[in-house]
Amino acid sequence: MRPWVLEVFRITAVKRAEGGRRWQDWVMIMPLLEVIALDAADARNACDGGADRVELVSDMAAAGLSPAPATVAAVRAAVDLPVRVMLRSRADFAAGDLDALRRTAQELRSAGGDQFVLGFLDRNGDVDLPAVRTVVDALDGAPWTFHRAIDHAGDRAAVWAALAGLPGLDTVLTAGAPAGLSEGLATVLGEASASGPRLLVGGGLRDEHIAPLRAAGVTAFHSGAAVRRDRDWDNPVDPALVHRLRSSLTD
Repeated sequence: MRPWVLEVFRITAVKRAEGGRRWQDWVMIMPLLEVIALDAADARNACDGGADRVELVSDMAAAGLSPAPATVAAVRAAVDLPVRVMLRSRADFAAGDLDALRRTAQELRSAGGDQFVLGFLDRNGDVDLPAVRTVVDALDGAPWTFHRAIDHAGDRAAVWAALAGLPGLDTVLTAGAPAGLSEGLATVLGEASASGPRLLVGGGLRDEHIAPLRAAGVTAFHSGAAVRRDRDWDNPVDPALVHRLRSSLTD
């Protein structure tokens, strides 16, 4: 068991004895590391390096599309980590064919997917709530992340307001700007203390971002290229790089 897990048990026992926060509240303050995986080998390497969760996608040339059901089944058989499966059929943030997306969601659930990643914008750059609700209805209550569509929206505040209360939503993945954290860090820092779904920060995450994000209270981090040699998507996830990133979050 990882040291921080033991520590959260200890803190929770103390707080319960004091009549303090519930278990779920204390879990939220512990660092979470999510790593992008393209296949079962990536997922195993992420697990070996100390990742807490995997985001499973295909085709990073299109910034991450839905994987095949067989890949979901292989990953679920390979690791016991939580696996968030991408629901996205095109390189932009439009929903596209909703009936096809619902079928994909059902196929991925049948293959073992029980957590998901999705998020759609309409032609005005606003959250496409009808599309989001249609797909979420097919998830049967599974938890999900609203992905970096928020970074491409016309009005971030309107996105946050639109997301409030959506069933199953527990995480929002953001870099603060379309170009990534190097451009959007100030925006993410400004949102770090807001209430609502947990902020999951990723999109060009680098070493120099960690300290200011942690200081602002960010507790969930997302990485893909940074845990691959030379930041090259043609290279598999490197357990040593995952471990290095994990260590920087808990030191």
